Amino acid sequence: MSTTVETRSERSAAEVNEEIRALWFRSGGTLSVEQREEYQRLVLEWAAAPQPGEAA
Repeated sequence: MSTTVETRSERSAAEVNEEIRALWFRSGGTLSVEQREEYQRLVLEWAAAPQPGEAA
């Protein structure tokens, strides 16, 4: 699995953060291997997403 972010996210950081929160909620606080992979992908997307006050 690649850990590099190739392009900027089309979703805002807030949108990605909401998905991260939902993942943790659904997992009950303990992530499976598959959920950890999804979490890692989401964190990378969040880091590449436009942050509040940042020009897209």
